[in-house]
Amino acid sequence: MSTSVRPRTRRRSAAGVVAAIAATLLLATPASAHVEVASEGARALAENVTLNFDAATESDAAGITKLEVFLPKGITPADVTYGKGPAGWKLVPTDKGFTVSGPPVAVGEDVTYSVVVRQLPDAKSLVFKTLQTYDDGRVDRWIELEESSGGHGHSAPVLELKEAAPGAEPVAPTPSASPTPSATSSPSAPPTTEPADVKPTASDRAMATEGSDRATATADEDGSSPALPIGIAVAVLALAGGGLWWFLKSRRTGSA
Repeated sequence: MSTSVRPRTRRRSAAGVVAAIAATLLLATPASAHVEVASEGARALAENVTLNFDAATESDAAGITKLEVFLPKGITPADVTYGKGPAGWKLVPTDKGFTVSGPPVAVGEDVTYSVVVRQLPDAKSLVFKTLQTYDDGRVDRWIELEESSGGHGHSAPVLELKEAAPGAEPVAPTPSASPTPSATSSPSAPPTTEPADVKPTASDRAMATEGSDRATATADEDGSSPALPIGIAVAVLALAGGGLWWFLKSRRTGSA
């Protein structure tokens, strides 16, 4: 009887192992898709660093069309330039990071692209949360942190950094574009009145005197001096007075 029990036990043990392996594979399949970031020898405060991203597909019916990345603290959108990626794809800065997008890749095909960062921040690791969009509207959210997801689900890509090289220093912030002046702006209006305490200076009085002298000289040159008409009027009055006196005297003599 013991001989017949052993084969059954072995069969049950083998079935249990197969079931365990199958369950492990089933649980691992959803987590096999991911977005990863890597950079050979990346270290804190390193400059002009190339980051390589690999976005695995999770869809068997649609192609990836866009990846939106949220930059970690210490890296601004102006610090990032596009390296290379799928044909026709371009990088566009956003308020919190950037997007790389273009024509949908073939169904079942992963997306690999690279960017260049002006300088990495002084940190031990960098998290690049990513939204992955397909041409059928589906969005995979690779934004979970390892400690919260327990290594499962849609974990965000993380880049581990080595310590900064001796003497490495942060570079100056990337200059931003200066604001363009508004076309509708107008210069400040000039004052409408002068201050009440403004007094004429010595130079102002001299200029006024000089102007008066010039006006008098001009009148003399034109023969239009006011003394000439006054003299003529006095002479006319004298002649008139003399004629009147002679006329009255003549009448008196005749009457006598």
